[in-house]
Amino acid sequence: MPSPAHAPSLADVLAALDGWYPPATAESWDAVGLTCGDRGDRIERVLLAVDCVPATVAEAVESEAQLLITHHPLLLTGVHGVPADDPKGALVHRMIRAGVAHFVAHTNADIAADGVSQALADCLGLRATAPLSPASTPALDHLTVYVPAADCDRLISALIEAGAGAVGDYDQCTFTVSGQGSYRPLPGADPADGEIGVLTRKSEQALSVVLPRPRRAAVLAAMRQAHPYEEVAFTLTEQPALDADTGAGRIGQLAEPMTLREFTSYVADRLPSTVWGVRASGRPDQLVSTVAVCGGSGASYTELARARGADVYLTSDLKHHSTVEAVTERADLAAGADPDARLALVDAAHWATEWPWLPVAAGLLRQRFGGLDVAVSTAVTDPWTLHAG
Repeated sequence: MPSPAHAPSLADVLAALDGWYPPATAESWDAVGLTCGDRGDRIERVLLAVDCVPATVAEAVESEAQLLITHHPLLLTGVHGVPADDPKGALVHRMIRAGVAHFVAHTNADIAADGVSQALADCLGLRATAPLSPASTPALDHLTVYVPAADCDRLISALIEAGAGAVGDYDQCTFTVSGQGSYRPLPGADPADGEIGVLTRKSEQALSVVLPRPRRAAVLAAMRQAHPYEEVAFTLTEQPALDADTGAGRIGQLAEPMTLREFTSYVADRLPSTVWGVRASGRPDQLVSTVAVCGGSGASYTELARARGADVYLTSDLKHHSTVEAVTERADLAAGADPDARLALVDAAHWATEWPWLPVAAGLLRQRFGGLDVAVSTAVTDPWTLHAG
């Protein structure tokens, strides 16, 4: 554990979390980020949990953690106050009094490359995984502009300042090629170099950069402002949208096919135990190999899982009518399709499908902040406490 003087600040830890789980990727209705806490405080101990509830708050306080990270928000819907006699307000007051900051990574953690659904897929040992519903890469333009070699560095600086040249975790990304440009100024032109009516040849650089499409107007304006020529020669190409390595759910392959009955037991063995357990809809002896998963409530992706060729789809909070329609009322089965091609559904406890992400996030924090004391909550916060067969 780092000494207090060398411990990271809360701001340092939040910057790392926002890098792994960008808040801009959260759903518009979500409430992610810092609930309470002083960004200047030093963090020596961190506790991770799925839910911010009395049990996990008590665990954070008793373990003397300075930061509680949860997947589910405490204040998901808008509030106008957090009085201490309100259940949620009481938790906020207890954390503040104990010096415990609270941070939420919810739907932004669901779709992340090392997020909730990927952790669930890894927990099941799925191979060759990919997002079930991939996010798109940011809309980019590719700009190539031709400039005299002596003016290239000045133009690069202007383009970078306007927002060009950023690629993933890198900035100031450019590429140049030397060549020869030619032009002939016509009457009325005001050339920076050359004479009216005379063909001019100059050594030039072909300078290429990428830029976020929303920055197009600013980058082109900066290019024209910084370029020495009266008429700027350039090429602008829109890059097509590509699938990113992030997105909702995951789809992959089991190491070996198994029956739905075997797969259901396999899931129950791999996930944390809950009263809810694991249940399946489909033929028990149906072979499954291609598996789609989505941590938490993923019923809306059922038909996408079928379209992507999944044999079975594991998620949480499945409802009766949608399950009947998905598994037993498909028109293609009535038309004579192979019954073995039907999609099976496996429903596990919401909490259990999201818990595997906690050790992954804990590992990232330990790697980023060497010596930081990071623990995963032992409290089972699944709300169901009784089950009768």
